[in-house]
Amino acid sequence: MEPRPGRLPELEATRPHMEPKASCPAAAPLMERKFHVLVGVTGSVAALKLPLLVSKLLDIPGLEVAVVTTERAKHFYSPQDIPVTLYSDANEWEMWKSRSDPVLHIDLRRWADLLLVAPLDANTLGKVASGICDNLLTCVIRAWDRSKPLLFCPAMNTAMWEHPITAQQVDQLKAFGYVEIPCVAKKLVCGDEGLGAMAEVGTIMDKVKEVLFQHSGFQQS
Repeated sequence: MEPRPGRLPELEATRPHMEPKASCPAAAPLMERKFHVLVGVTGSVAALKLPLLVSKLLDIPGLEVAVVTTERAKHFYSPQDIPVTLYSDANEWEMWKSRSDPVLHIDLRRWADLLLVAPLDANTLGKVASGICDNLLTCVIRAWDRSKPLLFCPAMNTAMWEHPITAQQVDQLKAFGYVEIPCVAKKLVCGDEGLGAMAEVGTIMDKVKEVLFQHSGFQQS
């Protein structure tokens, strides 16, 4: 689902194409404050699991979830299957018209308490490791408050995973303080067999819950 008008009044006029059920992430009232999880999804076939991942996150009481997608990731899921606010590159440019307008990647960076990038494809891994920020998701990551948790789930073909640059790039993300949820070995959609598949959704959820319960501001109801 594409974003609908959010809670900040000054944003409403700039979002004519927004239409999801969930309210757009913005400055929430202090009362009834939920823990905000921002999911980043990139162009790996593992993006097929986005609807299931979002569903599992929404099963956790006290969470509010939104999604930032890259353009290539859109190939692997239907927006109608995502019951939360879904942002893409176009929203950043549609919202900003003049100096007084909000900057979406900064608003999202402020809104989110946790960033979960699942899947993280080889292309975006390379961008993040190098500091490149040429789309909404990589801009959020580049601006990320490193006092907040960022979890990433690599996903790529085995030959790409085994390339020497991949380990260097993963290590660079870890040096930034980001937490890897390691890929697994299995038969891939392309037919190859080996490491490179995104961790199972259950494994990802276990790590998310671990981080949530370590966070002093999160209380499960």
